[in-house]
Amino acid sequence: MSEHLLIKGFIIGFSIAAPVGPIGVLCIRRTLINGRLAGLLSGLGAATADAVYGAIAGFGLTVIAGFLLRQQIWLSLGGGLFLCFLGLKTVLKQPNERLTSTESSEGLGGAYASTFLLTLTNPATILAFVAIFAGLGVANSTRNYASAALVVLGVFAGSALWWLVLSGSVSLLRSRLTPDRLRWVNRLSGIAITTFGLFILMSLGTSIK
Repeated sequence: MSEHLLIKGFIIGFSIAAPVGPIGVLCIRRTLINGRLAGLLSGLGAATADAVYGAIAGFGLTVIAGFLLRQQIWLSLGGGLFLCFLGLKTVLKQPNERLTSTESSEGLGGAYASTFLLTLTNPATILAFVAIFAGLGVANSTRNYASAALVVLGVFAGSALWWLVLSGSVSLLRSRLTPDRLRWVNRLSGIAITTFGLFILMSLGTSIK
C-alpha cells in the first residue's frame, strides 16, 4: 500500500512539473547561462513549494489553506508583477563574453528561493492537491497522516526528477552558446517570462470584475 501511494505521488509530482510555464523557462535560461546546477536548483525551488502545498492539503491544515486562498489576489498580483520585472530585466541583460566556473556558481541560493516564492504565489494549487488527496483517500483524516506524508514525498521526488532531466538535457547545449546566442536566449526567455506575468495580471483583473 505504501509503495502504491509513493508511486502515485511521484506520478502526480512529475505531471505537475512537466508542463512548460514561467518556472520551466527560468530553469532553461538559468541552465544555459549559469549551468546545470543553477537550473536544477531553480526547479527544486518549485518542487519544494509544490510539496509544501501538498502537505497543507494532505494534512488537512484548513486554517492555513483558507488564509492563503483569501490572500490569492494579493499573492497573484505580487507574482505577476515580479514575473514582469524579471522578464524585462532578462531582456535587457547583456551576457558576459565568457562563462566562467565562478559565474556558474553565483546566485544558487537566489535561484532556489526565487522559484520557491514564485510557485507559492499560486495558492490555488492547494485546491488541486485537496482534490488529488481526497481522491486518494488520504486527506482530512488523522489516521492517514503517514499516507499523506508518502504522497507528499512522492510529489517532491517526481517533480525533482523532471527538473533533473530538464536541466541535464538543456545543459548539453550550453557548450554551443556564443555571446550572440546568449543574447537571444535572454531576449526570448525574457519575453516569455513577461508574457506569463502579464497573463496572470490580466486574469487577475478579469476575476476582480
